[in-house]
Amino acid sequence: MGKYLDLFTRYLGEEKKMSENTIQSYRRDLTRLESYCSDLAIDDLTEVTEHHLETYIDYLEAGEFKSSTISRNVASIHAFYSYLYTLHEVDEDVSKGLAGPRVERCDPDILTEDEVVRLLEAPQKSDPKGLRDKAMLEVMYATGIKVSELISLKVEDADLKTDMLCVNGRSIPLGRHARNAMIEYLENSRPVLIGERESSVLFPNYQGDEMSRQGFWKILKSYVKEAGIEKDVTPCLLRHSFAAHLIEHGADIKSVSVMLGHSDISTTQVYARMAQNPLRKTYSGAHPRS
Repeated sequence: MGKYLDLFTRYLGEEKKMSENTIQSYRRDLTRLESYCSDLAIDDLTEVTEHHLETYIDYLEAGEFKSSTISRNVASIHAFYSYLYTLHEVDEDVSKGLAGPRVERCDPDILTEDEVVRLLEAPQKSDPKGLRDKAMLEVMYATGIKVSELISLKVEDADLKTDMLCVNGRSIPLGRHARNAMIEYLENSRPVLIGERESSVLFPNYQGDEMSRQGFWKILKSYVKEAGIEKDVTPCLLRHSFAAHLIEHGADIKSVSVMLGHSDISTTQVYARMAQNPLRKTYSGAHPRS
């Protein structure tokens, strides 16, 4: 989306004569959409469907963005896809039927704790790939990081002495299950996967290179099927489950917001509605697999 976004913002300024503030607002809206699509392993504009855009608006509503902000996002998406269609970069304008904010807000779907356990126990630990996949899933659920952050992790980002993971400048506790999975993976799996190659990638593919989002997506889907989970499980769903389960077990919203890397705590507020217990402790006493 990058080059098209540059062209689009130039078009808004030169052709539409929009103010710089408006242009930057449109750009922020579309950059947020790009990040959302990236988490769904969508790298090509032509892969975005009307359904993806509708679920994105649901995601914004669940995050408690203001109606005015969501309406502007809808306007930004309409303008962007209309521009792409005019340039013949897409075969159809998939934003044409996209509506504004819904009257009722929807909480994001999450996995139950039982479903999480079934998913995390699905990888077979008898081979290097299974140990790697087990560690990846445990780390994702233990930290709530995005798939793009997971696949770009380096070995030095995991400090097993302090049980902390460094992700884009923030430190997140790993928890004992993720730590144990990481130790077993680093000792018995990663050396086999990389062989004689030199690689700093924490979770490499069989070539020793950084795994693609599509690669992780396929891995996740295979274990969801093996675990017998009927829900449409995505990396975003694991992230939602991480946050909701933390708050259900007593973590305060500010701590969860920091771990998720949210710039605005209001984005994290949606998970408070799922809490069943008073807010009391942070990660160490809260995460169900800490």
